[in-house]
Order: sequence, then C-alpha cells, then structure tokens
Amino acid sequence: MSVSSDAPDVPEPGPSGTATAAGVASIEKPRAVPEPSIQARRTGGFGALLTRLHFYAGVLVAPFLLVAAVTGLLYTFTPQFDHLVYGKELTVAHTGDSARPLAQQVAAARAEHPTGTLIAVRPGSGDGTTQVDFSLPELGEKTHTVYVDPYTGKVRGQLTTWYAETPLTTWLDALHRNLNLGVPGRYYSEFAASWLWVLVLGGVALWWRRQRGTRTGRRLLLPDRAAKKGVRRTRSWHAVTGLWLAAGLLVLSATGMTWSRYAGAHFGEALDALSSHTPSVSTSLSTDSGATKAASGTGKSVDPNEIDGVLKAARADNLSGPVEIAVPADGTTAWTVTQTRNLWPVGRDSLAVDATTDTVVDRVDFADWPLLSKLTRWGINAHMGTLFGLANQLVLATLATGLICVIVWGYRMWWQRRPTRADRRAPLGAPPVRGAWRGMPSWGLAAGVLALIAVGWALPLFGIPLAVFLAVDIAVGAVRRRRTVTPAS
Repeated sequence: MSVSSDAPDVPEPGPSGTATAAGVASIEKPRAVPEPSIQARRTGGFGALLTRLHFYAGVLVAPFLLVAAVTGLLYTFTPQFDHLVYGKELTVAHTGDSARPLAQQVAAARAEHPTGTLIAVRPGSGDGTTQVDFSLPELGEKTHTVYVDPYTGKVRGQLTTWYAETPLTTWLDALHRNLNLGVPGRYYSEFAASWLWVLVLGGVALWWRRQRGTRTGRRLLLPDRAAKKGVRRTRSWHAVTGLWLAAGLLVLSATGMTWSRYAGAHFGEALDALSSHTPSVSTSLSTDSGATKAASGTGKSVDPNEIDGVLKAARADNLSGPVEIAVPADGTTAWTVTQTRNLWPVGRDSLAVDATTDTVVDRVDFADWPLLSKLTRWGINAHMGTLFGLANQLVLATLATGLICVIVWGYRMWWQRRPTRADRRAPLGAPPVRGAWRGMPSWGLAAGVLALIAVGWALPLFGIPLAVFLAVDIAVGAVRRRRTVTPAS
C-alpha cells in the first residue's frame, strides 16, 4: 500500500505537540475518499450490465467462435486446394481452338458412367473441363460427376460431388457448417453466428465508454504502447483489433445466419412476406403448340442430343459466361440454363428453353431480382469468398485470423485478472458483479426486455441460451445470498 504525501486528512499537531481531540477523531474515522463513488458510477447501470454480458458471452461462446474461425479459414482457400488435389479432373492439359459438340461430351461421360440419371451439365471453357452430373438413389443429395475434356472429348476423371463441389470442398464446407455431424452439428454454427454480433457490438460499446474523457482517434484505433505488460496491454490489443474487424465480423454474422436452421427459416419467411424471395423461371410448357401438345400426354424421355440446340438458343438470347444446363425429367418440361458467375458483377440470369423448337419460353434476369434477394446473393458469395476472387479470400482470412487473436487475448485477460494474493488466490479472474440491471432506469429496462424478446424469437439460438443463462444466474445469486445471511442473535 502506498501513502500519498498530500493527504488532506492528516491533523496538525496541537500547541503541546500532540494531536487535538478533533484530530484524533479524524484519524480514527477518516473521511471517505471519492474514488469509490466514481468507481460505482463507472460500474453501475448499463455499463456494468454490458460488461457482465460481454464477459459471460465471451467465456461461453468464444470456443464455438474459435472453431468457426479456424474451419472458416480452411474453407476460404478451397479453390486453391481443389486445383492442387483435383487439377487432373478440373483442368485440361492443352486448350484447343474449338470445343466438341456438347452432345458428344455427354455421350463420352455416359459411356464412362452408364448408370444414373443425367441431371445437369456445366460446359467447359478455357482450361476448364465440362462437368456432367448423374444422380443415383444411393447418393441422396450428392451426384456423380464425370469430367470431360471439351476439346478432345476424353474423360479426365470422376468424383462424387455436392452441388458441383469437390469431395474436399464438400468436407471442409460441412466441417465449417456442422463439424461433419449432420443436422445436430448445425446448432454450433448457428449458435456462434447468433452471438457474434452481440459480442462485437458490446465490445465496441465498452471500448468507447472506457475512453470517455480521453477519447481520441489514436486511443480508439491504436493499441496502448505505454502499457508494457499485464491486463491493460492485453485489453488494448483485444479491443483495438476487435474494433478494426467489427464491420467485417458483423457481415459474417448476418450472412452466416441467412442459411442457418432456425434463424435462416425466419429470414426466408420474412423474404416471402415481403415478396423478396429469389425468382425462378417457369419450366412448364404450354400445350398450345403441336409438338409440345403431342408430348404432354406421353411423357417421352429426354434426348441428350438436344442439349446443343438448348445451349445455342440460350447464347442467342444473350446468356453469356459460365452456365449450368439443368436436364428436365421428361419431354413435357423445359430445359433450364442458368448463369453461374459468382464474381462481381454476379451473373445469375436464367431462362427456360423448349428443346423441341429451341425457343426461349421464359427468362428471369438477375437485374430484375428484388433488392433483398440480390443482397442475400451478394452476402452469400462474400461469405464464401467468391464475390471478389482472391481479394475476398484475403479479407476473410484476415477476419478469421483476427478473430482467433481477439479470442485468445480475451481468455488471456481472464487469466491475468485472477487474484494472486495468498489469501485470495484463484485460478481465473472473477466475473463482473451481478445485479447491475437494478441501476438502469425503468423505461430502459422495459425497452431492453422487449427488444431481447423480439431478437430472441428471430434468433432462437441467441434467445434460448440467454434465457437459460439468466435463469441459472438468478438461481446462483439467490443461493449465494442465502448462504451469506447471518442468523439473528
């Protein structure tokens, strides 16, 4: 303990060199210094409540976020991994002047893989191979893809794919989404995404409040170099890094929830209610034309040789770039040709072609999509690292690496704040005190409760864990208060 040399409460000696009675009284009962009241103001009300929520959310949610960051970092570079592992299947050794007819390439794939139903073809261009998909009952959602050199018509390999993704990409995708545990594993990723935005916004608010009175751009955005070691230095790096990453992490949280199990379902319902779902072309053929009318009652099988006419009709209708041709189940349904460009500007135009006449019967352009559908598409592509190519991948890698560092620094602060005195030693730092909500105004408390109920309904894996935490915290607090009550003498 240190003693200040300018303490105002030390009494002056009396005439005989001894302290006066008033001086003795002041020594025995010194006046309270103002620091406790200042500290009470700093830790009371909203600030204390936010600190306690950020602390417990960080301790409990951080392990899930750490797994999501590591698996997301691995998934970010799947295009490079694919070309290293599956270069033979995905690319051709030499490009030619012109490609073979698409029907010949499909026939070569069928000869190599005689079983299964032809469902989709993605024509190759440049040094990319043509990909021919066959469905098999035992594969479920997955398909058997045959890779054909478009210039020679030779088969270069076969893989079991999932929505055109290679086995490695499929495995890393599932690892990031559900830890390869199927439906039960999806709870982990939705739980992490549902709480990430809470931690980010809470951390930004706490750092802003901490700089109150001395707030400058340098203090907010740069770590405290004056702090050589200890919790102050760790907190500075933890907060500043989180502030720099905040916008990107919020985007990842929002886009990650759009295709989650429960929050994603609510998001889809909202899109439908706002008439903002992704439009699709109509593949039903009118029975007015003679050829189609004759086929409508017979349900004749599809002729794969019609694929060149379908592709030619699509190109003539200005459908450019890489496309996927969906093969109909029978002759009464139109073929669908859809752009698959994920780079900016995104190409997702789609049209339906009547193969009997090689005419376009319906078309939906990406430019005509509702704004929310466009935002969803862009967000998904950005989350997957395909919207801006390598630059997008590097940004995602930076966000994932930074999030890992923020989590590690957060746990380090917990360790550094542990009591080390012999009579108070503890393995970890103590959490902020409970009961901070009592210092909030009633209107703020009521508004907060209503907001939490609304957000908890929209994001069940935020609302349910929060309700459980509050129930446990209240129960633990009641038990501890009961233990500290001393019986009346």
